[in-house]
Amino acid sequence: MNLNLKNKNAFVSGSSQGIGSASAIELSVLGANITIVGRNKDLLDITFDKLDITQGQAHKKLIIDYSIKGELKLEIEKYIAQGNKVDILVNNMGGPKAGATYKAELGEFEEAFYNHVINNQFLSQTFIPHMKESGWGRIINIISTSVKAPLKGLGVSNTIRGAVGNWSKSLANEMGKYNITVNNVLPGSTLTARHEDIIRMKSKKTGKSMEEIEQIMKENIPMKRFASPQEVANAVAFLASPAAAFINGINIPVDGGRTENL
Repeated sequence: MNLNLKNKNAFVSGSSQGIGSASAIELSVLGANITIVGRNKDLLDITFDKLDITQGQAHKKLIIDYSIKGELKLEIEKYIAQGNKVDILVNNMGGPKAGATYKAELGEFEEAFYNHVINNQFLSQTFIPHMKESGWGRIINIISTSVKAPLKGLGVSNTIRGAVGNWSKSLANEMGKYNITVNNVLPGSTLTARHEDIIRMKSKKTGKSMEEIEQIMKENIPMKRFASPQEVANAVAFLASPAAAFINGINIPVDGGRTENL
């Protein structure tokens, strides 16, 4: 199986921690040059120091806050002007805050749509010309199993993740003829900071301890445990590899079997 990414350039959003960080590290192990992106310099530095360099890889880091409108566009224009090219784009960003759909402010939907859909669109439009020219490209979106089945208490997230899923499939249909694949990885309950926030929110809402909430959540997973960020990153790395050349426009749950067969 060909998993070699030597001489490929990967741009990984939200790579300061969690799934984004693990994905950047795994892609570097396969030989890719990585540009890690995030808003927390200290956390980015930790990820940067873990990137593999044994195959002569050259890595970069960009400090960008996606939530500040205009900042991403400005920094990426500088990045491109410096001659950087991207073969693998990993779109990854923390989800909107939890809460019921009907209680969410309109601004929460607008902000989430901008952060996830608009920013994904901008990055793809920016990097696709090089992918088309080289005849090879990968766009991988880290979303959520809510693309297949909405999750209770995550109204805004369910809505926006669904939008990203359909945007991705539309783009996959258009880009396939250029040998550019577009796929989604759908993490289930994964040991990240956001996962801890969701458990804390459920604990506060129900009065149950965080340990009790964790146990209830694990009971809904056939494998009876949570995923590690590395396990999700493995799916990202596979989709980025030459071995996944004919996999296009799909959603891959990495959830231990929790999501129903929809």
